[in-house]
Amino acid sequence: MSDRNKDLMRRFVKAGNSVDLDALDDIMTSDFVRHCEATPDVVVNSREDFKEFLRETVATFPDQHVVMEMLISEGDKIAFWGTFSGTQKGVMGPFPATGKFMKVDISGVFRVQDGKLAEEWVTWDNLAGLIQLGLFP
Repeated sequence: MSDRNKDLMRRFVKAGNSVDLDALDDIMTSDFVRHCEATPDVVVNSREDFKEFLRETVATFPDQHVVMEMLISEGDKIAFWGTFSGTQKGVMGPFPATGKFMKVDISGVFRVQDGKLAEEWVTWDNLAGLIQLGLFP
Protein backbone atom coordinates (compact mmCIF):
# COMPACT_ATOMS: atom_id res chain seq x y z
CA MET A 1 0.00 0.00 0.00
CA SER A 2 2.79 2.44 0.92
CA ASP A 3 4.59 2.19 -2.43
CA ARG A 4 1.28 2.33 -4.32
CA ASN A 5 0.30 5.52 -2.51
CA LYS A 6 3.69 7.12 -3.18
CA ASP A 7 3.34 6.23 -6.87
CA LEU A 8 -0.12 7.82 -6.89
CA MET A 9 1.39 10.99 -5.43
CA ARG A 10 4.17 11.04 -8.04
CA ARG A 11 1.56 10.70 -10.80
CA PHE A 12 -0.39 13.60 -9.26
CA VAL A 13 2.69 15.86 -9.23
CA LYS A 14 3.60 14.87 -12.80
CA ALA A 15 0.06 15.66 -14.00
CA GLY A 16 0.12 19.01 -12.20
CA ASN A 17 3.54 19.99 -13.51
CA SER A 18 2.54 19.16 -17.09
CA VAL A 19 -1.01 20.52 -16.60
CA ASP A 20 -2.44 17.20 -17.78
CA LEU A 21 -5.98 17.78 -16.50
CA ASP A 22 -7.33 14.56 -18.05
CA ALA A 23 -4.79 12.47 -16.09
CA LEU A 24 -6.30 13.80 -12.86
CA ASP A 25 -9.49 11.82 -13.58
CA ASP A 26 -7.61 8.59 -12.80
CA ILE A 27 -5.73 10.07 -9.84
CA MET A 28 -8.36 12.01 -7.85
CA THR A 29 -11.86 11.18 -6.63
CA SER A 30 -14.67 13.23 -8.17
CA ASP A 31 -15.45 14.69 -4.73
CA PHE A 32 -11.83 15.64 -3.92
CA VAL A 33 -11.53 18.29 -1.18
CA ARG A 34 -8.60 20.68 -0.62
CA HIS A 35 -7.98 22.41 2.73
CA CYS A 36 -5.55 25.33 2.87
CA GLU A 37 -5.39 28.17 5.38
CA ALA A 38 -2.89 29.96 3.11
CA THR A 39 -5.65 30.46 0.51
CA PRO A 40 -8.90 30.65 2.49
CA ASP A 41 -10.88 32.14 -0.40
CA VAL A 42 -10.04 29.22 -2.70
CA VAL A 43 -12.76 26.58 -2.36
CA VAL A 44 -12.06 23.13 -3.78
CA ASN A 45 -14.82 20.61 -3.17
CA SER A 46 -14.46 18.49 -6.30
CA ARG A 47 -11.94 17.29 -8.86
CA GLU A 48 -13.37 19.86 -11.31
CA ASP A 49 -12.82 22.63 -8.73
CA PHE A 50 -9.21 21.46 -8.41
CA LYS A 51 -8.75 21.53 -12.18
CA GLU A 52 -9.97 25.14 -12.21
CA PHE A 53 -7.59 25.94 -9.33
CA LEU A 54 -4.72 24.46 -11.36
CA ARG A 55 -5.73 26.46 -14.45
CA GLU A 56 -5.69 29.66 -12.36
CA THR A 57 -2.33 28.75 -10.84
CA VAL A 58 -0.85 28.23 -14.31
CA ALA A 59 -2.32 31.56 -15.47
CA THR A 60 -0.42 33.23 -12.61
CA PHE A 61 2.72 31.06 -12.74
CA PRO A 62 2.98 29.63 -16.31
CA ASP A 63 6.25 27.88 -15.44
CA GLN A 64 4.94 26.51 -12.14
CA HIS A 65 6.73 23.40 -10.92
CA VAL A 66 6.38 21.21 -7.85
CA VAL A 67 9.15 18.93 -6.59
CA MET A 68 8.49 16.36 -3.88
CA GLU A 69 11.51 16.10 -1.60
CA MET A 70 9.89 13.68 0.89
CA LEU A 71 6.94 11.31 0.74
CA ILE A 72 5.86 9.26 3.74
CA SER A 73 2.92 6.90 3.46
CA GLU A 74 1.07 5.23 6.29
CA GLY A 75 -2.34 3.62 5.95
CA ASP A 76 -4.55 5.87 3.85
CA LYS A 77 -2.39 9.01 4.35
CA ILE A 78 0.56 10.41 2.39
CA ALA A 79 2.63 13.16 3.99
CA PHE A 80 4.82 15.31 1.78
CA TRP A 81 7.47 18.00 1.88
CA GLY A 82 8.56 19.74 -1.28
CA THR A 83 8.87 22.98 -3.17
CA PHE A 84 6.65 25.07 -5.41
CA SER A 85 8.36 27.43 -7.83
CA GLY A 86 7.38 29.71 -10.65
CA THR A 87 7.55 33.16 -12.19
CA GLN A 88 4.56 35.38 -11.45
CA LYS A 89 3.35 36.43 -14.91
CA GLY A 90 -0.30 36.95 -13.95
CA VAL A 91 -2.34 38.51 -11.18
CA MET A 92 -2.43 36.70 -7.84
CA GLY A 93 -5.49 37.75 -5.87
CA PRO A 94 -5.09 41.49 -5.26
CA PHE A 95 -1.46 41.50 -6.46
CA PRO A 96 -0.42 42.47 -10.00
CA ALA A 97 2.07 40.39 -11.97
CA THR A 98 5.63 41.10 -10.90
CA GLY A 99 7.61 39.01 -13.38
CA LYS A 100 9.65 37.73 -10.41
CA PHE A 101 10.54 34.15 -9.57
CA MET A 102 9.39 32.54 -6.33
CA LYS A 103 10.37 29.24 -4.70
CA VAL A 104 8.71 28.21 -1.44
CA ASP A 105 8.59 25.07 0.68
CA ILE A 106 5.24 23.29 0.75
CA SER A 107 4.00 20.52 3.01
CA GLY A 108 0.86 18.64 3.74
CA VAL A 109 -1.06 15.40 3.82
CA PHE A 110 -3.27 13.61 1.31
CA ARG A 111 -5.93 11.03 2.13
CA VAL A 112 -6.34 8.09 -0.26
CA GLN A 113 -9.69 6.45 -0.87
CA ASP A 114 -10.20 3.48 -3.20
CA GLY A 115 -6.82 4.04 -4.86
CA LYS A 116 -7.35 7.75 -5.58
CA LEU A 117 -6.51 11.01 -3.84
CA ALA A 118 -9.64 12.12 -1.97
CA GLU A 119 -8.53 14.95 0.31
CA GLU A 120 -5.59 17.31 0.79
CA TRP A 121 -4.35 19.52 3.61
CA VAL A 122 -1.58 21.81 2.32
CA THR A 123 0.36 24.78 3.65
CA TRP A 124 3.30 27.03 2.82
CA ASP A 125 4.87 30.27 3.96
CA ASN A 126 2.88 32.99 2.18
CA LEU A 127 5.09 35.74 3.60
CA ALA A 128 8.26 34.19 2.16
CA GLY A 129 6.59 34.02 -1.26
CA LEU A 130 5.34 37.61 -1.13
CA ILE A 131 8.81 38.85 -0.14
CA GLN A 132 10.43 36.98 -3.06
CA LEU A 133 7.86 38.52 -5.44
CA GLY A 134 8.61 41.99 -4.09
CA LEU A 135 5.07 42.33 -2.75
CA PHE A 136 6.05 42.68 0.89
CA PRO A 137 8.92 44.78 2.24
